[in-house]
Amino acid sequence: MDTATAVIELRDAYIMQDVNTVLQNVSFSVGKGEFVYLVGRTGSGKSSLLKTLYADLPLPEGMGSVVGYPLRKLSTDKVPYLRRKLGIVFQDFQLLYDRTVAQNLLFVLQATGWRDKSKMKNRVQDVLMRVGLSGVAGKMPHQLSGGEQQRVVIARALLNEPLLLLADEPTGNLDPDVTDGIMRLFMEINNAGTAVLMATHNYELIRRYPKRVLRCENGHVSFIGSEELRFKGV
Repeated sequence: MDTATAVIELRDAYIMQDVNTVLQNVSFSVGKGEFVYLVGRTGSGKSSLLKTLYADLPLPEGMGSVVGYPLRKLSTDKVPYLRRKLGIVFQDFQLLYDRTVAQNLLFVLQATGWRDKSKMKNRVQDVLMRVGLSGVAGKMPHQLSGGEQQRVVIARALLNEPLLLLADEPTGNLDPDVTDGIMRLFMEINNAGTAVLMATHNYELIRRYPKRVLRCENGHVSFIGSEELRFKGV
């Protein structure tokens, strides 16, 4: 893949958690507009890899580039600029439960440099409509179902029109019917041009929505083919 068309590019990268090497010699690319799953057992390094990609963990060795930002040379003051080009979706929502849905979203816009109140209000309405929640702006998060809260989290991730969505087990706490709706939403977002890297334990999702699959295993990361997935019953 041409580096210019990649939103993620890692070469011989080492992923560290504290002083421990979690993954070594990691080399892979994710292209603009691509959808890739990230699988692996608990503790295999999926979350550490995602945290490295959004600069929550440093990259101590190797080459890494995310949406054009070099991870090795990224100074602390440049991290917010990287994250403006990313959307990050967590399993546990991480919403602010003392404020409304709209206030949650406005908080992110303010934190990422938006100043025009009219444009901010319109942007909040746009992303809520996109995730099918145009009527919940004035509600508190606890008034929403788990699936609705996850849609708010996805709306939050879309606020700055990211080139890349990083999702860490986004359906892990949701029942199957709700999970299917969330996956269709991710597919719509991807079809509109946003790249997605999604960590999941749910092989049923991969069966229903087949895309390329990266696996963390024994300290390494590699793409696995459809034959191997079929062997695993996917």
